[in-house]
Amino acid sequence: MRIYEYGESNAKNVLLQPVGDHDLPAIENEIREIKRLTAQPFRLIAVKVESWNDDLSPWCAPAVFGHEDFGDGAAALLREIMPLCEDADRRYIIGGYSMAGLFALWSAYRTDRFSGIAAASPSLWFPKFLEYMQAHDLHSAAVYLSLGNREEKTRNPVMSTVGDRMRAAYALLQEKNVSCTLEWNSGGHFQQPDRRTAKAFAWVLEHLFC
Repeated sequence: MRIYEYGESNAKNVLLQPVGDHDLPAIENEIREIKRLTAQPFRLIAVKVESWNDDLSPWCAPAVFGHEDFGDGAAALLREIMPLCEDADRRYIIGGYSMAGLFALWSAYRTDRFSGIAAASPSLWFPKFLEYMQAHDLHSAAVYLSLGNREEKTRNPVMSTVGDRMRAAYALLQEKNVSCTLEWNSGGHFQQPDRRTAKAFAWVLEHLFC
């Protein structure tokens, strides 16, 4: 597992973010934006995933775009990430964009290690994920959700459900008394993922620790 570290190495707040090759060029922009949005000190650990559709997927599912199916590598990835979160004197927040946001949210149902979840445009269209949320208890104190206001305006029949599923997920978390927010960003899925992810992490930092 390859990791990239940013921010203050001794900070009490540790942000963990699964990333792909497409994320790395914008990480420095994301770091600057988090610092602009919050004065809370933080260290960010970017965890490089090799297969976006396999490593971040909680269970197997058929392809919804292109021809690449989804695997079930999320459990293995979470096991690799957990040793990065062993310092009891630090607070851990996991987050990410798209499938990484889905993985972060799913992780909160599997462990209580993460104080907060920063899920920017998470892939809540993923088959049976909302049903998974309905059947399990979340173990994090705060959840940030966001979505672009044009993301549900797609001809793809699976991905077009993301808006309704996001609204239902937010309502579910509220019903279960989870401290959460849902922010609607302007545009589609591929607009400013670094800024959207930065807003997610900054909200959790401000909400939990200020």
